[in-house]
Amino acid sequence: PSCAGCPLKERCTKAAGDREIAVCLERLRYKKQARELLQSEEGYALAVRRMTEPESVYGQVKNNRGYRRFLLRGMEKVTLEVGWLSLAHNLGKQAKVDQKRRAAILQ
Repeated sequence: PSCAGCPLKERCTKAAGDREIAVCLERLRYKKQARELLQSEEGYALAVRRMTEPESVYGQVKNNRGYRRFLLRGMEKVTLEVGWLSLAHNLGKQAKVDQKRRAAILQ
């Protein structure tokens, strides 16, 4: 289809020529399938569980530690890097618990 003569062309695109729009039907099917799964009872339960379990850890690693990208390349090295991040996260949590215990004992 050509954009020539279309009254909405100025709102649709600033390009001099025609605008090309590509629609991936397979992607639309996957999106619909994912939406249906998330709206089911089981999908909702899984989403709620995911919010409370691993997502907060990822958010803390990204936000609090400023970690956005893997520094190493290759599955073996990335796996090692994730292990280091997990270890650092868990040690930080343990240190906080220990600090609270010591403060409670001293009071």
